Amino acid sequence: MRRGFSHATLLPLIAGAAFLLPGLAGADAPGVSATRVLVGESAAFTGPAAQLGIQMRDGMKLYFDHVNAQGGVYGRKIELITRDDRYEPKLAAENTHQLIEDDKVFALIGYVGTPTSQAALPIFTAAETPFIGPFTGADLLRHPFNRYVFNVRASYYDETDKIVQQLLTVGIKRFAVFYQNDAYGQAGLTGVQRAVKKRGGEIVATGTVERNTVDVGKAVKDIAPKQPDAVIMISAYNSIAAFVRQMKKLDYAGEFLNVSFVGSTALAKELGEEGRGVVISQVVPFPWGEATPVIAEFNALAAQAKVDVNFSSVEGYLVAKVFVEGLRRAGKNLTREGLIRALETMTNYDLGGFTVNFSPTDHNGSTFVDLTIITRNEKFLH
Repeated sequence: MRRGFSHATLLPLIAGAAFLLPGLAGADAPGVSATRVLVGESAAFTGPAAQLGIQMRDGMKLYFDHVNAQGGVYGRKIELITRDDRYEPKLAAENTHQLIEDDKVFALIGYVGTPTSQAALPIFTAAETPFIGPFTGADLLRHPFNRYVFNVRASYYDETDKIVQQLLTVGIKRFAVFYQNDAYGQAGLTGVQRAVKKRGGEIVATGTVERNTVDVGKAVKDIAPKQPDAVIMISAYNSIAAFVRQMKKLDYAGEFLNVSFVGSTALAKELGEEGRGVVISQVVPFPWGEATPVIAEFNALAAQAKVDVNFSSVEGYLVAKVFVEGLRRAGKNLTREGLIRALETMTNYDLGGFTVNFSPTDHNGSTFVDLTIITRNEKFLH
């Protein structure tokens, strides 16, 4: 008599086969194999904001290469796929679809920009893909809470509050805001408005510039006649440099201050000697000191790999360290859900003088803000 298999007998066999067939193994963890973890980044690598993406990528890759040289994490080496969005939201959305659906990355990491991250937000959320360490301080990635987003840096609200506090401390009360006409600029403007409401002072003028342009003439006309004591600037380095130059041609003698996204070293280079005295808030430790252990570590590896030392590459390095620690805590059986839970255990985690604090209800890792100033020969003091 012929004997058959019941459904109860077949199901365990099918389930067991999933661990033997490469196409089925790790189906719950896209981008993960026994030998690698695949992660993706969309950022500007060409165009007016290219240095922001290049520096962020170089910092992340510096740490990933270091970890890979030591055998990776549980034998898995980290492979970074990058796609150029030229700091344009439409391209960032397309890249995000491709990274998740075509490249099948495990996680997204180190995206650069508010409007580009905003475009990616509904895509990675729907795909339940972790989005780690974006180079933006925008509130839209912080509120409402999104369990797939892990912010390593302080917010723009933290930065603008520190800037306004510092200005008021030295008796400066009349501010103007020059900002990019998009989600990034609006986030910065809102931050200044909140800080002024909280701490005092007055916004006497505003002016805007379109993303990826240097058409700042109207902003100068809107701001210069009001003669503010200080201009708080929320844009990228090319447009900021154009604005500062035009204001100085009109003999404006007030203070210029930026949030960190400007691209500090790129701005200093763009302005040359005209950059002296420009203040920039920073959300990572000062890159040219050895007192902070993680900076000493970064500088040693950067010297070996010939990677440029700047604030953005340090930020990329810190983001990569956070991700790798998450992989270690997630264990050998890596899944996206496991990574999220692992990152949420990083309570007051010290990366070496820079602390990250995540929990199941709060994915905003840091509130650290420092103020720096461009000095002679495109150098910085803090």
